[in-house]
Amino acid sequence: MAQTTETRPRTPEKPPRPRIHRAWFVAAVTFVTIIGAAAFASLPGLLIDPLHEEFHWSRGTIGFAVSVNLALYGLTAPFAAALMDRFGIRKVVAVALTIISAGSLLTVWMTAAWQLVLYWGILVGLGSGSMALAFAATVTNRWFVARRGLVTGILTAAGASGQLIFLPLLSRLVEHHGWRPAAVTVSLAALAVVPFVWLLLRDHPADVRLAPYGGEYADKPAPVTGAARRATTVLLRAARTGPFWLLAGSFAICGASTNGLVKTHFVPAAHDHGMPVTAAAGLLAVVGVFDVVGTIASGWFTDRFSPRRLLAVYYALRGVSLLFLPMLLAPSVHPPMLFFIVFYGLDWVATVPPTIALCREHYGDDSAIVFGWVLASHQIGAAAVAFAGGVARDVFGTYDVVWYASGALCAAAALMALVISRPRTEMPSLAGA
Repeated sequence: MAQTTETRPRTPEKPPRPRIHRAWFVAAVTFVTIIGAAAFASLPGLLIDPLHEEFHWSRGTIGFAVSVNLALYGLTAPFAAALMDRFGIRKVVAVALTIISAGSLLTVWMTAAWQLVLYWGILVGLGSGSMALAFAATVTNRWFVARRGLVTGILTAAGASGQLIFLPLLSRLVEHHGWRPAAVTVSLAALAVVPFVWLLLRDHPADVRLAPYGGEYADKPAPVTGAARRATTVLLRAARTGPFWLLAGSFAICGASTNGLVKTHFVPAAHDHGMPVTAAAGLLAVVGVFDVVGTIASGWFTDRFSPRRLLAVYYALRGVSLLFLPMLLAPSVHPPMLFFIVFYGLDWVATVPPTIALCREHYGDDSAIVFGWVLASHQIGAAAVAFAGGVARDVFGTYDVVWYASGALCAAAALMALVISRPRTEMPSLAGA
């Protein structure tokens, strides 16, 4: 008689506990890196009056050094994105941080205006441009498929977080100990981040045998040679499309109304009206607080709403706020000024996530390099106003004309953003060309 073997039902296996994807650790290291490098961006506005008083350089001369810094920051970005494809993110960012540290430290011994241009303008400009927002765009494109808008917003907000951390500290150093200890602090902050980059950052998910977050596994592409040639070729191809010029033009106005104007000239403009430097710097730090909120929220909105319409709203509201600013400057901080600071902080770099999204939509795999060129236009706009603002202050004795002109430019940027939505401007991605 055959025996039957009774099969016992298998106990269902418990699903593995969810793990945090490595992409989030890479994003965290990138965030800390951008914070550490953000110290250099917090200092120019605090240096204008001290350098003017110590060396008797005109504000236009000091503004020119800042404008060189801002222009190189932008012009280096597209080549940096291509260099990251060639040599890897870690190497490019580590070298860039070292250059920033060296340039800031050398200013301690300068005695002539050309040295300010060389150290702060050229060296810090080249170093900062090599790890500009193209760094955040490259990390996001490689490590994330899902949540790209949110991650872009978070990484963009890192610069504001650095401003929040460093501005109060640097303003106190400048006021109580002079500008040199502040320059040394910037140098040390940039250098301190290098070990984090070298030990913890990874260039591609395939380096740790992972798929990007929300995507499928893909082998790491071979290094792309000819970084400068590729960056130039991408520019020439993008320049034949309408969206590129609309994005570049509107982002140039974005830079003019933020880094070039408010970040560089708000502190001396407020000081002209009798406000203490520490109080004015504290207001810029508050901008940094709400910049974090606004940029992350903008990334969330970009995943859900039309980036073109978002840009139009951001630029229009920014322009209106700038038209009111000359009436708000006073010896003390009052509620209307606080309202302006909160509002401007929410809008400060909220433009970045939708701009990157539009670059990605139109230019595909080349979007990081295209965004690098769009960022170059941002910094050229910033450089122009950083210089023009100093000259306007020397000539007119006030910054009012620059506030009004920037407000009008923001209205033009809002219109440019709306034009991008027209069907005739929709162009195929360069990746598929």
